[in-house]
Amino acid sequence: MLSADREIPPPGDILLLETDVETPDDARTMERLTRHDRILARVLHWALCGWPVAKQPEEFRSFIQRKSERSVHRNCLLWGNRVIIPEKARSRVLRLLHEAHPGIVRMKALARSYVWWPRLEDDIEHMVKECSACQEAQCAPNRAPVNPWERTEKPWSRLHADFAGAFQWQVFLIVVDSYSKWLDVSPVRTTSANAVIDKLASLFATHGLAGVIVTDNGTAFTAAEFEEFAKANTIGHATVAPYHPSSNGQAERMVQTVKQTLRKIIHGSWSLRLSRFLLNQHLTPRTATGISPADVVMSRRPRSLLDNVHPDSVWTRTVILNRFHASAPLGPLRSPVASPVLYVSR
Repeated sequence: MLSADREIPPPGDILLLETDVETPDDARTMERLTRHDRILARVLHWALCGWPVAKQPEEFRSFIQRKSERSVHRNCLLWGNRVIIPEKARSRVLRLLHEAHPGIVRMKALARSYVWWPRLEDDIEHMVKECSACQEAQCAPNRAPVNPWERTEKPWSRLHADFAGAFQWQVFLIVVDSYSKWLDVSPVRTTSANAVIDKLASLFATHGLAGVIVTDNGTAFTAAEFEEFAKANTIGHATVAPYHPSSNGQAERMVQTVKQTLRKIIHGSWSLRLSRFLLNQHLTPRTATGISPADVVMSRRPRSLLDNVHPDSVWTRTVILNRFHASAPLGPLRSPVASPVLYVSR
């Protein structure tokens, strides 16, 4: 029986999508750690049974201040759709957020899409400032483009391209969409026009043809083969002024970002680390809009390891697997009697 000094929340505000499906892996770990966390265990009880009216210790203040936004899903605490992480799991989550060395601002933006705990942003700042790779790769702020480009109205209207490298004996072709800030980084063996055409053709096969592509006056982009490729695909080609790469501001900023990233991942497999950096870049909401490049280009948020802390992610995967196994044939396929059969001799 509840005491009179508690206010009872409406049932609809307590639980979200309760099911009978077991949630394993990280979601179950979060549930167990939440139950054993000294602070979160009490907050979990309050969220289910009613919040206290009497004043509580300072350590509970951040939870009580916005109590109407707290909910419980499979014994995990949520703030909106962000999972409230128990203390023992926070260092692991911080490592996931910091895996691609995105910097303080982008790391905070990524965290706001997935998780929360008190003083989360302070922990992020401390981690980045203590990371030697992040500090060594810092550079002076980029200067504004000499001639700012007109704002585009939809994805893939205008792309900016440039080369970065060589890093670890590898040159990279960088392409960024001016509207969504979607970034693509591809290793190329040479800086020839044919190498650029091959990479762009693969990119266009996934996202469609660009309206305009902006480059510098490098030989790869001024070669006849590249001009013919652009013309054949009805892609406008604009070049920036010689000796003024900052005129190609979008690509120039991304070149600096990629260079910093490559410096940070000098140890280990650069291809795997680069892939993780790109996934991180696609998932991180932009400061100006609060929307990630993936949401703009793909109209969805690609799954990442950070999704595993949310019970819904594992629940969805379990349901799909159960349905697949239930619909799979139990034995060899048999044809009806007298039905035609194609026989291929070897």
